[in-house]
Amino acid sequence: MEDNKRPDQQINVELSEEVAEGIYSNLAMIAHSNSEFVIDFIRLMPGVPKAKVKSRIIVTPEHAKRLLSALKDNIEKYEAAFGKIQQAGGAPSFPISFGTPGEA
Repeated sequence: MEDNKRPDQQINVELSEEVAEGIYSNLAMIAHSNSEFVIDFIRLMPGVPKAKVKSRIIVTPEHAKRLLSALKDNIEKYEAAFGKIQQAGGAPSFPISFGTPGEA
């Protein structure tokens, strides 16, 4: 092994039963500062004027870019296996009382 190379490190990731169940979200709102991206995952129910943030994830700009790349790669693999994902015409058009540009 050369001095400037580290051996591959393996990370053990623990996933509790509660977290493994997941949380359903059908709206994401994204905000950022110079040092972080904040992604709020929201569940919006039809006919209910109030939506709840179900989870908030805060990541560094570098990690946000890696996440974007990983999502792009996984979407390409999904579409190769199951066909193109069809999108409805544009983003949902409803007012949201808290929020910043960048909803997804």
